[in-house]
Amino acid sequence: MRIAEVVVQNQLGLYARPATFFIQKANEFKSSIWVEKEERRVNAKSLLGILSLAVVGGTKISIIADGTDEEEAVEQLVKLIETGLSERSSEDDVESQFSKEYSEDYVETDLSEGNSENA
Repeated sequence: MRIAEVVVQNQLGLYARPATFFIQKANEFKSSIWVEKEERRVNAKSLLGILSLAVVGGTKISIIADGTDEEEAVEQLVKLIETGLSERSSEDDVESQFSKEYSEDYVETDLSEGNSENA
């Protein structure tokens, strides 16, 4: 079993979007993983569990893992928390992916077709 304490750096804490990033990362590991705040422990792979802790920025939490990849799991989850669960990079990834899939010409064509139907 591996345990690490970390202070949540994200100013708003583990609300929906950062909590989602966190559980997505936790689900990459085979180990059982929990998050503990003030002696309340929840499954780190459960969005409702994480949200129920109501973790705000500056809160100290424990990340606990038990299994074959426990050390890597704790290390990567602590790193994610320490970097503030960077939302901007994920939004940039989505925007980048969108621009790769759809060129401006396609979007303009799509919009002009919609306008001609309404005319």
